[in-house]
Amino acid sequence: MLKVEQVKLHCRIDGSDTDEDEWISARIKAASRYVETYTRRKLFDSADDVNYLSEPFRLLYDADIETAMLMLVGHWYANREAVITNGSSSAVDLAVDSLLQPYRIYGV
Repeated sequence: MLKVEQVKLHCRIDGSDTDEDEWISARIKAASRYVETYTRRKLFDSADDVNYLSEPFRLLYDADIETAMLMLVGHWYANREAVITNGSSSAVDLAVDSLLQPYRIYGV
């Protein structure tokens, strides 16, 4: 699953700066929930997870999911409040939705 160090690299935060680590960890959890809510599937880090095979709507963490989560957390890091500036918010939404759409379950 997405790690704090990956988010720091993506957001260009000095790796030795730990002031934001707790905030980033909370946003990683929020991004994971966003993925699950949008796709209507349960996100798993590994197929080795005990509950993976028993979950009918399982989703395995991969590069697309990671990219979508990085984009979300990066956007939330840069914009700590809800804002729309020249359509930038909808551009992030569109990119994230485009990455997650192939994994979405419809009609459940």
